Amino acid sequence: MASPNKSPKGTPDSTSLKTGFLTSALGLGILITIFSTLIGVGRYLDNIKDKWYVFDPVHLHQLSQAAIAANPANDTAGIIQYIVANLTQTYPSTEVRLNLDVNEWMFNNAGGAMGAMYIIHASITEYLIIFGTPLGTEGHSGLHLADDYFNILVGEQWAFAPGALEKERYPPGSVNLMARGVKKQYKMHEGCFALEYARGWIPTMAPFGAMDALTSTLDFPTFFRTARITAREMIGNILIGKI
Repeated sequence: MASPNKSPKGTPDSTSLKTGFLTSALGLGILITIFSTLIGVGRYLDNIKDKWYVFDPVHLHQLSQAAIAANPANDTAGIIQYIVANLTQTYPSTEVRLNLDVNEWMFNNAGGAMGAMYIIHASITEYLIIFGTPLGTEGHSGLHLADDYFNILVGEQWAFAPGALEKERYPPGSVNLMARGVKKQYKMHEGCFALEYARGWIPTMAPFGAMDALTSTLDFPTFFRTARITAREMIGNILIGKI
């Protein structure tokens, strides 16, 4: 016969139930607190991220146009050299780290599009690259927490958003702004190269840039090289106070 002060064998008593409930409630409360804190910190950082920006989209657009004008024969290498030389003169190395090795190119597969890129700058809140292909490519722009400016240097880029019945056309000297939260299909025609500038939370763009390599191309040497160079540039900028 069971004792009046004990639950039948195999049946949890009320004290155990209360303890389990309190433990679960405490754990849930901690998770909610942590999640709410992270949201609050994220919103705060998002509101002040502008103070960490160094590059100006208008200046980069003007620089792209000047580089095109200085190389009227569509000399892509000359345009890139012009841009890098100007950036070096404009931004001191104590303020921002720039990668001056114009031969440090690597493949880039993202959103189904394939091209090559040269990373000029990479930090937590900004990146500046040359991206393009002599063959042409198209794909999905991705959905990002950053504004992405494509300054077309040579060739032509087309873009399309759902519901539009006509394509957007971006010839040399124009800029295609893919704003934060905007997604498009885009196409870079044969021989198209662009100065691409993104400002926002750059690490959040990493999964988009890595997914094709991890699930499709399996080009792990390029994946690790891209990760190494990006990390090198980001850490180098952090060490001089550039977030």
